[in-house]
Amino acid sequence: MSILVDSNTRILVQGITGDFGSRHARASLDYGTQLVAGVTPGKGGQSFDHGSFKVPVYDTVAEAARETGATVSVIFVPPPFAADAILEGVDAGLDLVVAITEGIPVNDMIKVKAAMAHSKTRLIGPNCPGLVTPGTGEKSHGGCRIGIAPGYIHKRGTIGVVSRSGTLTYEAVWQLTTAGYGQSTCVGIGGDPVNGTSHLDVLKMFNDDPETEAIIMIGEIGGDAEEIAALWAKDHCKKPIAGFIAGATAPPGRRMGHAGAIISGGQGTAQAKKQTLRECGIAVAETPAEIGATLISLLK
Repeated sequence: MSILVDSNTRILVQGITGDFGSRHARASLDYGTQLVAGVTPGKGGQSFDHGSFKVPVYDTVAEAARETGATVSVIFVPPPFAADAILEGVDAGLDLVVAITEGIPVNDMIKVKAAMAHSKTRLIGPNCPGLVTPGTGEKSHGGCRIGIAPGYIHKRGTIGVVSRSGTLTYEAVWQLTTAGYGQSTCVGIGGDPVNGTSHLDVLKMFNDDPETEAIIMIGEIGGDAEEIAALWAKDHCKKPIAGFIAGATAPPGRRMGHAGAIISGGQGTAQAKKQTLRECGIAVAETPAEIGATLISLLK
């Protein structure tokens, strides 16, 4: 099993004819993902060709979902239009929308969150690497890659990974894979201050997934999402968790990397987050190089 997506998940790409969208659409097809449609307004009726794959392009998400059975969208749309692209997926009744786009105005995302309040659609991101449920074998049979994560670093297994940072997600995954430990699903939730899915949301899903046996949770300075997740895990999570918090040397008041990675009013510091994680029984890696080993030490 896995969470959110599996080998049967049918994907559409919003912005498939752009440079970034087309590049990662090809990578997902190569990985074995069931990428069944693309959406670019004004280019309906064309096809996106990659080797033996011919992916039909539609003008709207609703049409693409209706014609192909796609239930998940990944968004490679420029920031000024990305909020509308998310809401188009919501209006089409998709199960999941994954927004890769970086730089969406915070005010736009506040409006998106309000509009999605009573929707069945789950949002991952924005400003995220997406998610991967690893497949098996050379062609990643049974896998699903959505977004920009490099597929080859993943290995099918039982470790769930959730992270605000794309780069640190890849680092943790590669450390696990090279040590012989595979992953159930790897979820990059994004580094913006207003996002669709939190650490807590993903921890709950991993806790309920019978295949996931242990969890890596990667956070960073700013906000209190990691503490909220840790406090829930202390009382409810049955599985070992290793954590890492990025930004220990960041000065207060200065945004570091992600839009949400800022210490404000003395809150959201790395030290405070790490202390809370430890108090909740989560093993904390002090450096990125130790993330995988910290998790593996809990399994021995």
